[in-house]
Formats: sequence, C-alpha cells, structure tokens
Amino acid sequence: MVPRHSRLASEPEITVRDLALAASRSSDDEREPLTLGGLDASAKDDRGVLLKLGFSFFLFGLINNVLYVIILSAALDLVPPSTPKGIIAFCNIAPALVAKIGWPYLLKGRIRYVKRLVGCCALSSIGMLVVAFFDSLYARLLGICLASFSSGLGELTFLQLSTTYAPPSIAGRNIGYFASGTGAAGLVGAFLWWEVRGLGVRVGVGLSSVLPIIIPLTYFFLLPRSDSFVYSSLATEDGPSALPYTPLATTDDDDEAEEGRLPADLKVAPALSISDKWRLVKPLMAKYMLPLFCVYLFEYTINQGIAPTLLYPVPPADKYWFLSKIIHSVRDYYPLWQLVYQTTVFLSRSSISLGLPPLPERLLSLPAIIQGVILSLLVFESAVGFAADDFEATNIAIVFVLISFEGICGGLAYVNTFYRINQERPDPGSDVHDAERLKQEKEFKIGSIGFADSSGILLASLVAVPTELTLCKAQVNRGKMLCKGL
Repeated sequence: MVPRHSRLASEPEITVRDLALAASRSSDDEREPLTLGGLDASAKDDRGVLLKLGFSFFLFGLINNVLYVIILSAALDLVPPSTPKGIIAFCNIAPALVAKIGWPYLLKGRIRYVKRLVGCCALSSIGMLVVAFFDSLYARLLGICLASFSSGLGELTFLQLSTTYAPPSIAGRNIGYFASGTGAAGLVGAFLWWEVRGLGVRVGVGLSSVLPIIIPLTYFFLLPRSDSFVYSSLATEDGPSALPYTPLATTDDDDEAEEGRLPADLKVAPALSISDKWRLVKPLMAKYMLPLFCVYLFEYTINQGIAPTLLYPVPPADKYWFLSKIIHSVRDYYPLWQLVYQTTVFLSRSSISLGLPPLPERLLSLPAIIQGVILSLLVFESAVGFAADDFEATNIAIVFVLISFEGICGGLAYVNTFYRINQERPDPGSDVHDAERLKQEKEFKIGSIGFADSSGILLASLVAVPTELTLCKAQVNRGKMLCKGL
C-alpha cells in the first residue's frame, strides 16, 4: 500500500535530518519554529505532519478501547438476568491481561507491526460478530474474549509503536495522544451503545464490528513514517544522537532490510533473551508497575464494588431543582457516577496532549496514594455517611467531588507512567552502538508495563463482589434499604 511507505513533505535528504534537528531544538525552546535546511520553510507543513501523527495515535487509542467500553455498556443486554454481570467484566479483561503478560516475553526479535495490527483488527471484528450473531451465552463470552485479547495486544502494540519515533519529544507526543484516545473511548463507547441499543444486540453490536477497520486504514494512509522525523533509539532532546542516522524498518516484512536498502553496516541484533528481559524489567517493578497496579486496583474497586452502593433518595423538584433534572430514579445514580468518572479520566489522560507538563518522576506514586484515600472515604460514605440522610444533597456533592478526583488520579497515573517509560534513556548495560538492540529493549520495556493496570482491574473485579455485598449489608443495618431495591 503506497501511502504508508511513501515519503512525506519534501525531499528525503532534507526531511529526515533537518526536521529531526529542528524537532530536537524545539523541545528545548518551544518558541523556535521548525525549520528545514536552515530555512523558515513550511512551518504549516511541519505542523500538519505533527497533527497527523497526533491524530493517528488518538484514533489508535480510541478505536482500540472503544469495543471494551461497548461490551461493558451492553452487559445487561448480553446475558440473561440470572447471570452475574461480573462475568462480562471478567471475560472483558482476563484475555487482555494474558496478551499483555505473555506477548512481550514470548516475542523474539523485531516486532512485525503490520501483521499485528491486521491480526488485531480481524480478531476484534470476528469477536464482535460472534457476540452479535450467536445467542448462546458461551458463544458470546467467547466473542468477548476474542475482542478482549485483541484489545490487550493492540494497546501493547501501539505503546511499542510510539517508541519508534524520535527525538523523545515526538515519542512523548505519541503517548499523550494515544492516552487521550483511550480516555475518549469511555465517553464515545457509552454514547455509541446508547444510540444503537434500540436496534438490539444483533444489529447494534454487529455495526460496531466495523470500527476496528479504522486502525489499519489509519496506519497505512494517515500515520507518518517514523523516518519523517528521525529514527534513532539514542536521539535525545539534548542534542544529536551518538549513532549515525540509520532508519530502522518498522514494517511487518522488513522490506528495506531484505531488499538491501539499509546500510550494509547496520547489524541486526539477535532477539532479547529471557535473562535480558528480566534484567530490563526488574528496575521497572517498584518504579512504574506497583504504583500503576495500585491505582487501578483502587479505581476499579470503587467503580465495581463501591459506586453501586452510593445511592440516595430521588431528590424532590421543589427542594433540589437541578438534581431532580438529572436523577429520576435510584437507578440513575450509578450511570451518573460512571459519567463523572469517564469524563475526568478523559480530561486527565489528555493532560500531556493539551500541553500540560508531565508529573515529575518522583511523584508517579502520588496518584496511587490519593486513590487509596479516596477509596477509604467512599467506603466510609457508603457504610456510615458523611452527613445525615436528610442532607442527601451534601452527600451527593461530596461523592461527585471524590469520584472526579478518582478519575483524575487514574488518568494521570496512566499517561504519566507510559510517558516516563517512553522517555527513559538506554539501559547502561546496553551496547550503545547497536541501534536494533536498543530499539528492541525500548519496545520491550514499555510493553512490559502494560500488565500492571490490567492485573489491577482483574483483581478489583474479584474484590468488588464481596465489597458491594458488605457495604449493602452495612446500609441495611442502619436502616438504608435502597441497595436492596435494585
């Protein structure tokens, strides 16, 4: 497919090196315009390339995660009333966790991005078609598992793809826009299902099966090549790379390497061994994985185990005019909390793409700490209550604020963790003259982080059931019977 492999903008000799130097200079001084060949050239074209790059990664995040949200939104319609809805959440996350845990360690050698993306697209579409056209519970759960595995592998792939762009300022933009897309998926997925649910599962879910096709179309026809900027795993914002410029193949079949278009002296490193991968992953556990795991464990325990019990009487119109416009029954509270959560997650995951500075590395554990405090406060509100039951507006306002901060912490933890690992310098033990090996190490490191959030979500789905039952029992003991009426 020609558009993906064709050069962008002007002549190759100018685009590759001069745009790279201009991009690296722009990270030191945001006010300095991008220039080509020392000329003030086509700043509009440069902005256009960056815009296409950002929008591509936004679409990757949006489409990769939107099916996950559609499945959760459609859970009530997908299984019989007697079936616990938690089984949908389990099948929607466990296969993704398997992909994130297994794939980085099983993969050997260079990542074949084209095959991965086409495979993920096909697997997602097939999974959704199985859900749509089979009425059997087991068939639908199988379809959900296929779509979940594809989503987990897709997220892993796009995070790794972001590292193939240099200098670090460009790679960091990719993470920011991808995270923003994953945040938008929560809102878009819920809205899409709200609009098509009236058509029924067969038509509504069947229509959603065409969405994954957007991913390969974006990759081939919109996403700029990494060498439209520069490719070197050692490129930094502080100056030019220590390596000579050697564009490494990022395509599935390694056309350039096989056809001899890469420099003869570019050595292809052997695949990383298990001991190499363990050496790389050990320093990441406490620094990145543990905080991200805790954030998601607390976050999804709140969403699945505590939020369903945050119920209050329907506010009367004469006393609470605004609230009465939003809440028409007790069942409206849970969707309200989810809307607040999804909105704040989207905003916080978009923080870097909106130009806000990333969290300092030393503060990466702060969202997890705040999330733990929020969980404790919401448990207290559910079991005991901050204010008397007569002051439901006060309790609702407090819960609104706490869930807003929950979404903010979750979004900030996600985007900043992957941004920081994306920006890490090469491992001191690496051969700094082996560009291919450095590329593989960087792809592995960012790919190895992904299982932390999914394992937190999976554990939370197991903790949430007894948490909800315990909190409901505590409410009944103090005479609040609303959770029994759902």
